[in-house]
Amino acid sequence: MAASPTQSVLTETGSVPAVGSMYLLDFEKPIAKMEQEIQRLEASQAETGRDYTEIITNIRANLQAALTEAYANLTPWENVLVARHPRRPLLRDYIRLIAQDFCELHGDRLYGDDHAMVCGFARIDKQRVMLIGQHKGRDTRERVDVNFGCAHPEGYRKALRCMELAAKFRVPVVALVDTAGAYPGVESEERGIASAIAVNLARMATLETPIIACVIGEGGSGGALGIAVADHVAVMQYGYYSVISPEGGAAILWKSGEHAAKAAAALKMAPRDLLRLGLIDSIIPEPLGGAHRDPAAAAKSVEAWVGTTLRELRRVRTETLLKRRYERIRGWGAFVHTPPAAAEPTRAPAAGRAKPRTRRTAPA
Repeated sequence: MAASPTQSVLTETGSVPAVGSMYLLDFEKPIAKMEQEIQRLEASQAETGRDYTEIITNIRANLQAALTEAYANLTPWENVLVARHPRRPLLRDYIRLIAQDFCELHGDRLYGDDHAMVCGFARIDKQRVMLIGQHKGRDTRERVDVNFGCAHPEGYRKALRCMELAAKFRVPVVALVDTAGAYPGVESEERGIASAIAVNLARMATLETPIIACVIGEGGSGGALGIAVADHVAVMQYGYYSVISPEGGAAILWKSGEHAAKAAAALKMAPRDLLRLGLIDSIIPEPLGGAHRDPAAAAKSVEAWVGTTLRELRRVRTETLLKRRYERIRGWGAFVHTPPAAAEPTRAPAAGRAKPRTRRTAPA
């Protein structure tokens, strides 16, 4: 559904208004001007018959250069904003673009059906999979229905039920993560959100089928980790994966969400930092300018990653797979121990210098 022209994207300093149906981040404004100029010239060319081909070609070349430079030098906070872009493809967009024969499953068999968590059998790259992920919703009504992608306990229990079903039929699990975090409300706590996520973490560590996870947008806190304990974890080029949101980290460390940009840099949540720290296994490339500029190309990248990764994991015996998964998890947080420098030898008293005497004190 097309977005309303009045909606906006939040930045560190406030909201950036949308122009028409385009959502603009601060660093995208010069790029948007060039795009608008190209559209204006093309419309004028069609209307008047004048030839603007050379001018349009030059502007397109400048546009490509500007996009390349802007997205090659994103700050961690700008990376977060791109991951949250309202036009970024969501879970159901990926299902529509790359999943065939999708059969959605509902309910946790205990409480109800959480619409934020989507689960079902499908075929991706001609391989049978159990597809699990969070859906944020596109328009206001849908976002309210799916609770903005923040699942309740029943969502995680539904995911676990479907994972168990996948293991029963020896079907691999593909998790597409996109959530700011699990829902922290009173009703969520009353129904056991902490327990639901903890059970998922423990069970996924021993689930007897291949599991792969990809963060397609936001990967926030335990809400993301609850479906992302996997044999191979990837993050899309402009996604992020973090123990807490930048705003939450800023509120704890600096007592104000205004320092979100500083927190984003400190948390090392950008894909390149995650890969360097060994918290993820690969980064899935996005089209120039982000997935929101070419959702079909982004979906093709995800499909290729799913197909290649699953074919590699299917060759591994289950016992070996579980051992590697356990060792992978245990390897998080590793550090290098540097032994202290050798102590300097005690110097002998210089020649001719008397040794200091110990003064004795008579007992009282």
